[in-house]
Amino acid sequence: MDIDFSKLSANKAYFTMTQSILPRPVAWVLSENAIGGYNLAPFSFFSAVCNDPPILMFSVGHKTNGAMKDTYSNIISRNDFVVHLAHSGQAQQVTQTAQELPENESEVEHAGLSLVPFNNSPLPRIDGARIAMHCELYDVKEIGNTPQFLIFGRIKNLFIDDDAVELDLKGRIKIAADKIDPITRLGGSDYMTFGDIISISRR
Repeated sequence: MDIDFSKLSANKAYFTMTQSILPRPVAWVLSENAIGGYNLAPFSFFSAVCNDPPILMFSVGHKTNGAMKDTYSNIISRNDFVVHLAHSGQAQQVTQTAQELPENESEVEHAGLSLVPFNNSPLPRIDGARIAMHCELYDVKEIGNTPQFLIFGRIKNLFIDDDAVELDLKGRIKIAADKIDPITRLGGSDYMTFGDIISISRR
């Protein structure tokens, strides 16, 4: 089957993209609300984009009513945010935090999650998430017709679950991906859990 994207509506293009660009890592983003408390939402248009300085990026759209998403507003106003990688046991809670709640109502509380202090970060992190990255807003770009917003965050601090940290033969930190057990996004309502590891040496 060949698909001409110029003939697809934006909604159908999104539906097709999310089923063909896969799997996609999920950025589970914590930000601080204007009147206190925390917003938490998942984003699967997400990747690392630079190592010097260390920068990641995720894309934020609008709410169904056309308003700005709280994640965008919070980060633009307060600069700091925390990106988590959820594991398979948290998939249900990730889905819960994708629901649109009234402004300043906390998805953290709604999903029954707990927060713990994050060393050297002004924000806490989700208890049980095995990777968390405290980021500072680096840049934001508007893109597309709707539009969407590309949030670029400079990684300031990284938390890794101790059980997933190893050292390689050169003394470098090696993260055991199977112990992180990250979920990745497929199309529709589907996630993919962590599978086999295939190692192929570069020559």
